[in-house]
Amino acid sequence: MPDRSDREQMVRAALRPVGRGGWRYWSIVVALAALVAWGLYAYSYQLRHGLGVTGLNQKVSWGFYILNCVFFIGISYGGAMTSAILRLTHARWRAPITRLAEATAVAALLVGAAYPLIDLGRPDRMLNLLLHPHAGSPVLWDLVAVGTYLVASLVFLYLPLVPDLALMRDRLGAGTRGLVGRLYRVGSLGWTGSDHQRQALALGVGIMAVLIIPLAVSVHSVLAWLFAVTVRGGWHSTIFAPYFVLGAMLSGVGAVILVIAAFSRGYGLGDYVGPKQYRYLGYLLLALALAYTYFMISEYLTDGYVADQSSGPLIAALFTGSYAPLFWAFTIGGLIVPILLVAAPGRYVEGRAVLAALLVVAGMWLKRFLIVVPGMAEPLMPWDWGVYHPSWVEISITIGTAAAIPLMLMLFFHFVPVMSVHEMEEVESESSREPGAAVLPRRQPAG
Repeated sequence: MPDRSDREQMVRAALRPVGRGGWRYWSIVVALAALVAWGLYAYSYQLRHGLGVTGLNQKVSWGFYILNCVFFIGISYGGAMTSAILRLTHARWRAPITRLAEATAVAALLVGAAYPLIDLGRPDRMLNLLLHPHAGSPVLWDLVAVGTYLVASLVFLYLPLVPDLALMRDRLGAGTRGLVGRLYRVGSLGWTGSDHQRQALALGVGIMAVLIIPLAVSVHSVLAWLFAVTVRGGWHSTIFAPYFVLGAMLSGVGAVILVIAAFSRGYGLGDYVGPKQYRYLGYLLLALALAYTYFMISEYLTDGYVADQSSGPLIAALFTGSYAPLFWAFTIGGLIVPILLVAAPGRYVEGRAVLAALLVVAGMWLKRFLIVVPGMAEPLMPWDWGVYHPSWVEISITIGTAAAIPLMLMLFFHFVPVMSVHEMEEVESESSREPGAAVLPRRQPAG
């Protein structure tokens, strides 16, 4: 266990954002809330006037809404998988960042799961999936998979929170009267830190870490099958499920790096989140980017070689046609440049990892666009290409939902510790029992 002064410093760092917020904090919250409000206004406008206010049409009936659904659920999957894998492998450097990854997974999933409703002109008819289900429909199984994954993600986030909710209960004491204090007392489940409780918590977290992986895989596999079972060029592929899963992990790890960098800088966590975390997450990003590049080459090589009447025009449009600028921007800026940034040795580990993550996240959103829109626009007859131009409504809703993720995270960490104090103490305790093992430093060296 860390000594008293080290533990107190660690607790103060974890609790720094709780119940506090200067003018910068509230300025960011107000700005994000304004973007979310504008997105809600755009959606209300769509509800009043119908889907005709969007750029969707008879040819391209899937646009920003479906690609955003796939993108944000993919980010959620990557965040949950990152935390689960680090827990199962007992990586000691995980302790300061697991809560950020798990909270990002829940926030992104809530946003992504809302998009199928946004895509409906009559969202009230969503109830027909429950009232009149059809077992052969991939959409029904998509609803089941996303709903199950949402429950599992909430449990995965909540279980490690229990000891820290007890810490808040004990720290604030009489100051926790009212609704917030009641939530701390009820949410801590009577935690006292006994050996029996610690063992039960470790078992529960371990079980959820194991379960969250197949659940996340199933969610993105079902999303991929929504495309793959449709006989259209560029979609009807047997590798779409693993292709989507790998892309989700890549964009999710990139998003986790960005969230960690933003909250570490904003809340002054540099003593605990440093070059080690960025370096290892960068290695994970590198491995996933290389694997995704292999999958992409495999997909386009086979389709391009056959070049039948369904896939040939799409390949030509991507490589040399109207979608070529977007395709090569993704390939170079979203894959090749991030790989070089992370793989290159030298200084500025954090800066290179953050820049690579930013390019990957932007590139993977662009990749989802290149999957959804050209696949819909490709003609069933040679002369009948579709055209899609997103309207201000779709752009506003996209910006508003993207702003909702950091807003939810900032409000969440206004009430709970940004780092898991209990887990950091457990890691310190495990490390101190091993001769020569490194513990969490009070100050990490520069990159």
